[in-house]
Amino acid sequence: MADTHTKTATNRKVLAGAARLASYNMILQVLFRLTTFVLNALILRHISKEMLGVVSVRLQLLYNTILFMSGEAFRRACLSQGQHKQWTQTINLLWCSIPLAIFCSIPLVYIWMSVLEQPDPGVIANYSFSVFIFALSTWIELSAQPLLVLAQATLFVKLKVIIEGLAVAGKSLLIASLVLFFPQLGIYIFCISQMGYVIIHLSMYYGYIIYYIVAKGSQDDDFPIKSVRDIFPRFQSKQQWINPQQACLTLSFFKQGFLKQILTEGERYIMTFFDMLSFGDQGIYDTINNLGSLAARFIFFPIEESTYLFFSQTLERGVPVHKQPKESITLASTLLKCLLKCVVLIGLTNVVFGYAYSYLLLDIYGGSLLSSSSGPSLLRWYCFYVLLIAVNGTTEAFVFASMSQKDVESYNKKMLLFSVFFLSASWYLSSTLGSVGFILANCINMVARIMHSIYFIVNYFSATIYQPLYGMLPSIPVLFTFGASWLITSFSEMYLCCDEGLSYRLAHIAIGAMCIVVVFVSILQSEKELVNFVITQYRSRRGSGHGEK
Repeated sequence: MADTHTKTATNRKVLAGAARLASYNMILQVLFRLTTFVLNALILRHISKEMLGVVSVRLQLLYNTILFMSGEAFRRACLSQGQHKQWTQTINLLWCSIPLAIFCSIPLVYIWMSVLEQPDPGVIANYSFSVFIFALSTWIELSAQPLLVLAQATLFVKLKVIIEGLAVAGKSLLIASLVLFFPQLGIYIFCISQMGYVIIHLSMYYGYIIYYIVAKGSQDDDFPIKSVRDIFPRFQSKQQWINPQQACLTLSFFKQGFLKQILTEGERYIMTFFDMLSFGDQGIYDTINNLGSLAARFIFFPIEESTYLFFSQTLERGVPVHKQPKESITLASTLLKCLLKCVVLIGLTNVVFGYAYSYLLLDIYGGSLLSSSSGPSLLRWYCFYVLLIAVNGTTEAFVFASMSQKDVESYNKKMLLFSVFFLSASWYLSSTLGSVGFILANCINMVARIMHSIYFIVNYFSATIYQPLYGMLPSIPVLFTFGASWLITSFSEMYLCCDEGLSYRLAHIAIGAMCIVVVFVSILQSEKELVNFVITQYRSRRGSGHGEK
C-alpha cells in the first residue's frame, strides 16, 4: 500500500512538472519566437531570397540532420522510466552522441560541399566555410546533452525553456544587428549567429548545473549527481561502461530517428537533392513554412515534449496495461484524452481562421513578395497540416513512451514504408502542383502516422474501460460555431479584404476577433471535462510551484 501511495505521489509530481514545463515552454516560446518573428520581418527586407534559401533550407537542413541523428535517440532512451537508475552509465552513453555526430558529419559535409548544387559564388560567397561551421555547431551543442537530459529527468522544469529561449533570442539579435550594420559580411552573419547560439546554450547549461552541484547537490536527495566529475564519462570497475539494455533501446530509436528525420524534413531533402525549386523559391517556401508552423512551435511542440516526459516517467515501457499500476493508467488515459481534445480545438481554430486571414498576414508580414502567387494558398493548406501535426504529436508521444523495444523495432520497419511513400508523394505532387505539393504530401504522411498511432492506442487500452481517443471529437455546439465562423470570415475576406484600404482591413480583423470570442465561449460552455481538467492542473501547478527547481 505504501508503494502504491509513493507511486501515486510520484506520478502526480511528474504530471505537475510536465504541466509546468508545457506552460513555461508556451509562454517563453511565444515571447522569444515573437521576437524572432519581428526580427525576421526586418531581415526579409535586407537580404536576398537566395541567401534566405541557402541558410534556411540548405544549411539548416545539414544542422538538423546531424543533430537529430546524433542526439534524439540518446535523449529519448535515457528519459524512459527505469533507464537512468545508474546515472554513471547513462552519462557515459549520452557522451557517445558526440563521436556519432562527428561520424555523421564527415559524409554529410562532403555531400553538401561537393555533390549538391553549389550557390553562385557571385551571389553567395564562402558557402563551403558556412557548411563546416554549421556542422561544428552540432558538436558543441551535443556537449550539453548530458546536462539537458539530467535536468529534464530531475524535473528542472524552467531550465531548458529559459536557456533555449535566451539562446534563440541571442541568435536573432545577432542576425538583426549584423544585417543592419555589417551587411557586407554576407553569409558570415549566419555563421557568427549560429556559433553564438550554441555557445550560449552550452555555457548556460554548464554554468547552472555546476553551480547547482556545488551549492545544493549534496543537500538534494532527488538529484543523482553529487560531483562535477560525475557529469563527464568515467569507468567503474564493478559495472559495465554503459547499460546494454539502454544501448539497445538507443539503437532502436536511432533507426527510428533516421526515418523520422526523412519524414520531418522530407520536402527539404527533395528540394536539396532533386533541385525541385531554385534557392530563391526555397527561401520563400521556408518563410511561409515558418509562418504556418508558428502554432506548432508555440503550442504543440511544448505539449508533445512535456507529454512524452510525463508518459515516459509514468508508464513502464513494454509492460502490458493490466500489469501497470491502476493509478498510472487512469492518469495517463485522462491526460491523453484531454490533451487530444485541447490540441484538436486549437488546430481547428488555426484552420478556420487561417483560411480567411492568410492573405492579410502575408501581405502585412512580407508585402507582395509573400502574398502574391501561391503564398496564401500554401499557408491555408499549412493551417490544415498543423491540425494533423497537433494530433500526431500527442498520439505519438504516448505511443513512443509506452512501446516495448520490440514494438519500436517493428515501428521502424513501418516508418521505412512511410518514408518511401512520403518521398514519392512529395516528388510527384511538387512536380505537378509546385510548392503546395510538399504540404499535401506532408498531410498524407501525417494521416498515415495518426492511423498507426490510433491502432496502437486502441489495442493498448482494449482490455480496459478507458477510451482516450474519444477526446478527438469536439462537441456538436463547438463544431457548429467553428462552421459558422468559417463562413462569416470567408465572406468578410471576400468583401472587406484586402485591397479596399485600412478601414476595411480593420473591419475584417474585428469580425474575426468577435468570431474567436464566440468560439471560446462555446468551448467553455460545452467542453466541461476539458475545462475542469485544465483548472485542476493549473491549481496543482500553483500549489506545487513553490518547490520547483
